[in-house]
Amino acid sequence: MFLHNKRLQYTVRVAEPNPGLANLLLEQFGGAQGELAAASRYFTQALAEDDPGRKDLLMDIATEELSHLEVIGSIIVMLNKGAKGRIAEGVEEEGELYRSLNGAGNDSHITSLLYGAGSPLTNSAGVPWTAAYIDTIGEPTADMRSNIAAEARAKIVYERLMNVTDDPGVKEALGFLMTREIAHQLSFEKALHAIQPNFPQGKLPGMPEFSHVYFNMSQGTEDKRGPWNEGDAWEFVENPLPAVDGGDGLASVQLSAEDVARLDQMKARTLSDPLSDPVTGADLGASKQP
Repeated sequence: MFLHNKRLQYTVRVAEPNPGLANLLLEQFGGAQGELAAASRYFTQALAEDDPGRKDLLMDIATEELSHLEVIGSIIVMLNKGAKGRIAEGVEEEGELYRSLNGAGNDSHITSLLYGAGSPLTNSAGVPWTAAYIDTIGEPTADMRSNIAAEARAKIVYERLMNVTDDPGVKEALGFLMTREIAHQLSFEKALHAIQPNFPQGKLPGMPEFSHVYFNMSQGTEDKRGPWNEGDAWEFVENPLPAVDGGDGLASVQLSAEDVARLDQMKARTLSDPLSDPVTGADLGASKQP
């Protein structure tokens, strides 16, 4: 059961309309790192979660993300208030109206025209929200890591948005939303490490002969060594060779005699003649050079 409180989780105070900024903020409304994506990710994870602690955590944060969606959507609508009236009533000359909507040099005029200066579920480029943003895989040790990364990406987007506005009320509200991303990261980190062991993800341990091997696959003057590829935990392979399993490195399949015969027939029918030099359409259409 969900209940809605008509007051926002954080008070929104917008100094003046700014449709260009509103359009940028859509990134956190209907974008890949936005609040709807986060709420949907955690809500669907919570529904499938069997651990009562993680289920409660995910449902709490999913519901808070919906509160954040309401906050960011309210900011967008407030920033568009002036544009909404101008668009609806046509009180300015056409060229002046276009300039006022497009003062920030982005696509805010498109958003205003198509969506009536509201808060559509698109990103700042007008791309519609999609469930493809949700990367849940149903394994808590993998999903918690993904959740941590999602919160980190959202924090960075909020930082960047704070850097492009001097509206003190908007900056303060964005700072609150950014800070909550930090808090959620901490909760997800604790939930991840409450599962022991939590690495590697899943049940299977992996092949021990390859789990701590580092292949130097990109070679040149910029080769670097560090804790990611040196020390007692790592076997460093300077010059990797094919077929590390000891085989011949070729792909093979066991076929029936009937399948082998059919494949041989196909090979014979489609055999290329390496000695031929056929005249092609490109040859016929090419200009003759003196």
